[in-house]
Amino acid sequence: MTNTQKWRVAARISGEGSAEILRGLLEAQGIPVHLAREGAARAIGVEIGPFGLIEVMVPQERLTEARQVLAAFQRGDFEHTDE
Repeated sequence: MTNTQKWRVAARISGEGSAEILRGLLEAQGIPVHLAREGAARAIGVEIGPFGLIEVMVPQERLTEARQVLAAFQRGDFEHTDE
């Protein structure tokens, strides 16, 4: 993550595994991702409740695109069917 680039929260999600799935999804679409966790939660490894939330951050100029990708994922647009 560069110091000059402004990063914005595209989503907040509970659990490292879920956050990594979203990271992979966004990166597959060419969107850079940084995962951030509150300092105390990171230090003690909490993964439940409000302290377990992980922020999925993207560059400010890609925020709208990232939110569209995440919305499509929530709708199931990326699910594979055998039709």
